Amino acid sequence: MTYGYIRVSSDKQTVENQRYEIRQFCAREGLVIEDWIEETVSGTKAYTKRRLGHLIKHVGKGDLIICSELSRLGRNLYMIMEILSYCMRRECAVWTIKDGYRLGDDIQSKVLAFAFGLSAEIERNLISQRTREAMARLRAEGKHVGRPRGSKSSPETHLLYGKSEYIRRAMLEGKSQRSIAKRLKCSPNTLKRYILMNKIA
Repeated sequence: MTYGYIRVSSDKQTVENQRYEIRQFCAREGLVIEDWIEETVSGTKAYTKRRLGHLIKHVGKGDLIICSELSRLGRNLYMIMEILSYCMRRECAVWTIKDGYRLGDDIQSKVLAFAFGLSAEIERNLISQRTREAMARLRAEGKHVGRPRGSKSSPETHLLYGKSEYIRRAMLEGKSQRSIAKRLKCSPNTLKRYILMNKIA
């Protein structure tokens, strides 16, 4: 199956330019697009939440996705690498017109797939390392890192701070703790601990 993938990031842009480009390319290559996937969405949005994500979940060996350029798949290198690596594992070829990439089941594509996977792993490790370093620096500066401190040391930071009177009144009216928690948008356990801690009768 040969798919034509088109993405624009706003309603003001037109899909027709990309469609024309893909059709011209297919005419030169002797190919026919059997299904078009079009979407108007930012390339920064996770591909799993786009029509593209649905597409690559269903492609398989011998399928081909054609798009005008790699940037149509995503707006950052990590996302593009992840998409291409996934397609190659599914043995689905990805061709781009402007970039001239033809990623399939040849040895060059397999080397690229390895490079994509390695680069993605390195990027994840770098992000994790940068996060740890940033947290260490904040701690060294005496700043609190993580969730707000518990309500015993800082009552005003508690999710239910200032809600004691409402909770007391609701309980007197016979409302269940579960319904009160739902109304206050917290878990029943959080409410229960707050009631015990503040001795709300």
